Amino acid sequence: MLKSIFGRLMWSSRIFAILPVIFCLLGAIVLFIIASYDIFVIFGDIYAYFFKGHHPENFHSDVVGVIVGAIDLYLMALVLFIFSFGIYELFIGEIEHMKDSRHSSVLEVHSLDQLKDKLAKVIVMVLIVNFFQRVLHANFNTPLEMAYLAVSILALCLGLYFLHKGEH
Repeated sequence: MLKSIFGRLMWSSRIFAILPVIFCLLGAIVLFIIASYDIFVIFGDIYAYFFKGHHPENFHSDVVGVIVGAIDLYLMALVLFIFSFGIYELFIGEIEHMKDSRHSSVLEVHSLDQLKDKLAKVIVMVLIVNFFQRVLHANFNTPLEMAYLAVSILALCLGLYFLHKGEH
């Protein structure tokens, strides 16, 4: 009898997995809003550049940097989004609306390993975009620094190659 009660209590405690689901969804929404706001602000800067004659130094690289930063935030939001859907599917229950959608394969998770693989791929993309954003603002003064950049890009390419090779 005690074993049965404890088993039901353990099974019912899975509802606490709703907390990371809720807070990851809220975090994803916040990141989506921040990234969208950053891009919206850039439109004001572009308007000033073209129509008001305001031409700040490094304008083009600053615009690209903000847009790449927004992409980085969008990707981090997607990590939270995928994580929240995966936790819900694994611990709480299936989402009926998702079964009817043709886009469900992105968010559908059947095991913890599958969730981990999906998250790892998006996290690698976040790291690559973050690397690209940092390279945009870096100053290279010596040939050795340029060689380090080339080796870093090669390492990223190899990492992407092996990441996608594992799918097939």
